[in-house]
Amino acid sequence: MKIKKMCLAISLAVCSVSAFAQGQEVKSVEFNPHGYLQLQGGVGMTLGEAEFTDLLSPAAAFSFGYQFSPVWGARIGISGWESRGGWVNPSADYAFNYLAGNLDVTLNLSNLFCRYNPERVFNLSMFVGGGVNYAFNNDDAEAIARQLRQEVFAMPYLWHDFRVQAVGRAGLMADFRLSERFSLNLEANANITSDRYNSKKAGNPDWYFNALAGISFRLGKPTRTVSAPVLPVPVEAAPAEKSVAVRNEPVAKPVETATQNVVEVQKAVEEYRCDIFFAVNSSAVSSAEVAKVEALAEFLQKNPEAKVTVTGYADVQTGNAGINLRLSQERADKVAQMLVAKGINASRITAAHKGDTEQPFGENVKNRVCICLAK
Repeated sequence: MKIKKMCLAISLAVCSVSAFAQGQEVKSVEFNPHGYLQLQGGVGMTLGEAEFTDLLSPAAAFSFGYQFSPVWGARIGISGWESRGGWVNPSADYAFNYLAGNLDVTLNLSNLFCRYNPERVFNLSMFVGGGVNYAFNNDDAEAIARQLRQEVFAMPYLWHDFRVQAVGRAGLMADFRLSERFSLNLEANANITSDRYNSKKAGNPDWYFNALAGISFRLGKPTRTVSAPVLPVPVEAAPAEKSVAVRNEPVAKPVETATQNVVEVQKAVEEYRCDIFFAVNSSAVSSAEVAKVEALAEFLQKNPEAKVTVTGYADVQTGNAGINLRLSQERADKVAQMLVAKGINASRITAAHKGDTEQPFGENVKNRVCICLAK
């Protein structure tokens, strides 16, 4: 009868510990796909035969972008204002206007090489894309052509009214975070189009360049806070085993029941697992997870024949394969170092890492984890 009461007390204690552990949560910040608006202004320069300062002109751009992941995004927009050209002999400058519709693919280099950090102040990105250039108001070039009396000096690519042509582009963007919603941006882009763009025949494509500065406004939250339940730490039943073992009832049946309980307890402690969860892009063990490492160390101390394998993982939706492999190794090494600091011999610890090649859990946030298996 006393044995049954003891078993009941142990069961209630286990349930209480499990309920408490499951009630805790690990909070972490994840990237959240979002859109953004950009308004920019600056200066443009059209490559041509004139003084550099004579080829400078105003430029502006308005864009809508969408960031699909910490690394990849897309942007659609309209840019333009004025382009300039120069005639050598007689010396003359001319200007015309343009509007260009652009579609770009963006690549965040900071997140690609330095891991995703939602609070990073400076982010550098590159982009490549293309679009359609609509040039118009070419009156200055037409006036110069009328002044050139000799046919040899005529502009063979002179266009009237308007001209539509394809354009390819590439560039760099620097983003300076002011808040969760706003940031300042700097951009430099190069655009290549047909030799007929500036009305002069050069035998090679025409180029125009823009240096822009502006402000970005993010639509929706760029991050989200997610919670991962802390799995309960397995409760070692060794104390119950000792209490049962010292029981020397003369009655046969209670002794037989106690023996069965001892066997069951021994099976329960043959294998011990705990999962140590981490914040995004971090290998630091949070205060909420330190208790799990301590409980694992205590199990190993009480079972000197047991060894533990610590396997680190990273979630596939953050960073890239190289970064995640290194991060998972750092996580496994950190847990192993904590166990050694608790007095566990390093020869009993095997540290492994899988990067993002394996995702042990269905929820992405849980895959920032070290799975510790002792037996």
